[in-house]
Amino acid sequence: MVKIEQLEMNAQRAQLNADMKDLVEKYRSIFGWDVPDIDEILSDRLIFAALRQALDNIEEKSARRVTPEGG
Repeated sequence: MVKIEQLEMNAQRAQLNADMKDLVEKYRSIFGWDVPDIDEILSDRLIFAALRQALDNIEEKSARRVTPEGG
């Protein structure tokens, strides 16, 4: 049986994807304003790496405050 948390995540997945796309677009715009002759491929790589690092940091902090069931 699927846990309620998974059902809720499934219901929110499309919105999460849209929010992440908007976040990428936000930083693409900022890069474009600050760097007139921008290398779009490089800036995308840098943005994606920064987002992954930010998510890793958030996940790490979350893991420290949550203990596994039965633990």
